[in-house]
Amino acid sequence: MKADNEQRIGLLYGIGAYGMWGLVPLFWPLLKPAGAVEILAHRMVWSLAVVGVALLALRRWGWIRELLRDPRKLGLITVAAAVITVNWGVYIWAVNAGQVVEASLGYFINPLVTIAMGVLLLKERLRPAQWAAVGIGFAAVVVLAVGYGRPPWISLVLAFSFAVYGLIKKKINIGGLESLAAETAVQFLPALAYLLWLGSQGSADFGAHGAGHAALLAATGIVTAVPLVCFGAAAIRVPLSTLGLLQYLAPVFQFLLGIVYFHEAMPAERWAGFSLVWLALSMLTWDALRTARRNKAEAVRLTRATRAASASAATVPDGVTSVVLPDGATATVPDPVAATVPDPAKRPEPAA
Repeated sequence: MKADNEQRIGLLYGIGAYGMWGLVPLFWPLLKPAGAVEILAHRMVWSLAVVGVALLALRRWGWIRELLRDPRKLGLITVAAAVITVNWGVYIWAVNAGQVVEASLGYFINPLVTIAMGVLLLKERLRPAQWAAVGIGFAAVVVLAVGYGRPPWISLVLAFSFAVYGLIKKKINIGGLESLAAETAVQFLPALAYLLWLGSQGSADFGAHGAGHAALLAATGIVTAVPLVCFGAAAIRVPLSTLGLLQYLAPVFQFLLGIVYFHEAMPAERWAGFSLVWLALSMLTWDALRTARRNKAEAVRLTRATRAASASAATVPDGVTSVVLPDGATATVPDPVAATVPDPAKRPEPAA
């Protein structure tokens, strides 16, 4: 019962996180007439302040000393900060330039780009359904390029930058709040220097349009940190397969906002391109759920086989042991030979 309650709470946290990420296009236009670069700089500065307060309240500082002793992780953090800077900047610019639909496409195709990078960079093996999904995704980009009269570069930059960012984060392997604190610490000095330079030139928008506008610029830190906290709370309570489905909430909300709220055009060729993307994602999701069920069933079978082997070993005479062979049969063998019989508990999982 307690586990079910925890999963329900985790599901709410996950919906909250991806819901906020999906509705964030409503926030960036409120910061006009500030430009995208100034908004980005404020986001970096205020995010560090908000995350720093959160870590101080939680008393989570031990990771800093460990990080400073690891030059490799420091280097990866710096690269991650640079990549997410590009992602944030392009996204803010796209929303305020009336390109919300194209921006949403970037997060729709991000899973496909991540899979393609796994093949090219990590030499991962794909299942047939994954190959088909990647191929359909590529065809969708071609269709959209024809429709736009140019490659959908906003979508591609967002998708590739976030995929690279995810790959780096996987190698860094530290918590979400800690990672954001480290990345914004790298961004902080350049961002603060830019804001101070704007102020010295009389071009800064902070404080020039009233206290409300200044408060909204400062709130960029909260807008960045709160969804991340909710995501972290969801990640420890719900299965990854559930999070994998919830991740589509954000681009769906962004897409709907682009059409319904911002009234962006959607000619037939864009609908065709988006439909291909959705088909590819449906195949990807179906394949992931099917594979997860197979792996779970295999794990249950191996667990039962191991228990059966243990029970059989307890009933055979001294000097021999009973084992369950890979094909499910049971054999009684002398102890010296038992070590050479394959242990079903160590059978590798199906190739990804």
